[in-house]
Amino acid sequence: MWAAAWEQLPSGSAKTDGASARVSRSSCQPRLRLTPPPSRPARVGLRLSALGLGPGRTTMASSEEDGASNGSMEEKNSKKAPRRHRAVTTAWLIFYNITMTAGWLVLAIAMARFYMDKGTHKGLYKSIQKTLKFFQTFALLEIVHCAVGVVHTSVLVTGVQVSSRIFMVWFITHSIKQIQNEDSVVLFLVVWTVTEITRYSFYTFNMLNHLPYFIKWARYNFFIILYPVGVVGELLTIYAALPYAKRSGMFSVRLPNKYNVSFDYYYFLIIVMASYIPLFPQLYFHMLRQRRRVLHGEVIVEKDD
Repeated sequence: MWAAAWEQLPSGSAKTDGASARVSRSSCQPRLRLTPPPSRPARVGLRLSALGLGPGRTTMASSEEDGASNGSMEEKNSKKAPRRHRAVTTAWLIFYNITMTAGWLVLAIAMARFYMDKGTHKGLYKSIQKTLKFFQTFALLEIVHCAVGVVHTSVLVTGVQVSSRIFMVWFITHSIKQIQNEDSVVLFLVVWTVTEITRYSFYTFNMLNHLPYFIKWARYNFFIILYPVGVVGELLTIYAALPYAKRSGMFSVRLPNKYNVSFDYYYFLIIVMASYIPLFPQLYFHMLRQRRRVLHGEVIVEKDD
C-alpha cells in the first residue's frame, strides 16, 4: 500500500522524483504526493508506543514487578523473624520452667526421704544444700528474663524476690553453718519448695495451654499462708545468725584501712531484717491483686514501679 498526502507548493513549481507524480495547473494547484509507508517493525513500534507497551515501558514494568516481588519477600521475611524469635523464646521458657519444676520436686523428695529415714531434721540442710544452691542460683535468670523483655514482669518485684533467696542461701545458711539445723531453716525450706513447685508447674502448663484448674487455684491461694510463714522462717534464721556474725566479724571491714571505709555485717543483717517491713506488704498485696484479677476477673489498675 502507498499512503497519500496533500501539501501546498509555491506557484509554478512541481517536481517528480521516483514514484512521485507532478501535476502543475495553476499558481496554487494542489499536488498529490505518494510516499512509501513505514516498514513493519516501525509500524509495530508505533502501535506499541501508542499503547504504552514499548521497550522502555516494558523495562519499567519489569522493574516495578521486580521491586514489588522483592518488597513482598522482605515483608514475608520480616514477619517470619518475629515468629521465629517468639518460638525460640517460648521453647526456652518451657525448658526453663520444666527444669525448675523438676529441680524443686527432687528437693521435695530428698527432704521427705531424709526425714523418713532419720526421723529428724538435723542434718537435712547439709544433705540437700548442693541441689538447693544450684537451682536457687539458677533462678537469677528470671531477673535477666524481665530485664530483656522475655517476661513482662516487674524487674523490681522479681529482683527483690530472687535476691532475697540468694542472700538466704549463700550469705546466711551457707556462710554460718552453725544455724543449718535450726527449726526456722526447715520452715522456710518447706515453704520455698511447695511455693516453687506450684509456681513453676503453673508457668509450664500455662505456656503449653493445658493449665489444670487445681494448679491455677493453688498458685493463687497457697501463697496466702505460705508467704507469711516463709517470711517468719527467714527472719528467725537471720536472727539466729546475728550472734555468730557479731562474734566472728565475718564479711566486716574495720578501720583503719587504705580505703578508709568500714562495714559491719552484724548491723547489715539488722538492716536486712528491717527491710522486710516495707517490702513484704508490697509483694504480698501485689499477689493479692493478681489473685483477684485471675480468679475473680477483676480489672486491677496498678501504678508503674
